[in-house]
Amino acid sequence: MKMKQELAVVERIAREAGQIALRHFGHVARLTKTHAAATEEAVTIADRLTQKFIIDALRLEFPGDGIVGEEDESGAGITFDVSNTDGRVWVIDPIDGTNNFIAGFGAWCVCIGLLEAGVPTLGVVYDVTRDTAYCGAKDVGAFVNDRPVCASTEPMGPQSLVMLTSNVLDRNNKSPSWITSLLGQTHWKIRILGSAALEAVHVAAGTVQAAVTVNGKIWDCVAPGAVVLASGGIITDLTGKPIFPFDLRNYVGAKVPFLAGGKVSHGEVLGVINAQG
Repeated sequence: MKMKQELAVVERIAREAGQIALRHFGHVARLTKTHAAATEEAVTIADRLTQKFIIDALRLEFPGDGIVGEEDESGAGITFDVSNTDGRVWVIDPIDGTNNFIAGFGAWCVCIGLLEAGVPTLGVVYDVTRDTAYCGAKDVGAFVNDRPVCASTEPMGPQSLVMLTSNVLDRNNKSPSWITSLLGQTHWKIRILGSAALEAVHVAAGTVQAAVTVNGKIWDCVAPGAVVLASGGIITDLTGKPIFPFDLRNYVGAKVPFLAGGKVSHGEVLGVINAQG
């Protein structure tokens, strides 16, 4: 199956999965899960039902591919069904923005991304309540629904929007000093949605110049990362080093901070981060 066809299949799966989640939107109980860091995170029965649907659909369409998912049936870990970490691996976040989802706030999405040899080559981020699919694939391009899009190539200015993750605690559970620099100025406009994937794909759409995620995981950045790369954007860690190819071996949920941006804006925002440390 060619990449363009695969993208259409995955968009369909994401849209169908979104309808499953939508039935529970705003009226589910908040459960908790503990991954490698042993910190409690929100999860709902909708996350698990949605992920099961996605996994079943992917196994039907792409038998033999590996699968990594944010949830497992018990809530004690992640789904990691990968025989070859250097092969094709689907990375799933069934509901990114779970706390928004529980509260009835519409900024949440379904994420399905493909890693090939550790590099994101295809991704769909479906903004369910707005019925908007951000899609991208290597050598195919990036799209919002069916409209081609590209990341901004302009320098930062007073009109520039920068998305900032809602959780700004790093691996040491501390807030980096550059957070204060970003929040303490008004030249660039800071926005927070509460969904790392939605924030990042707005870079691909060209509506924001950069998106900073401090407290992300691999499932937060593969799908949007593929869309950003397909749009001509850049994605790195917060020091400017490549995230990809990503080594999935022994991955159980460690943090993967990242910065997505346009060709010019990425470096400008990175400069602020690196200047403060």
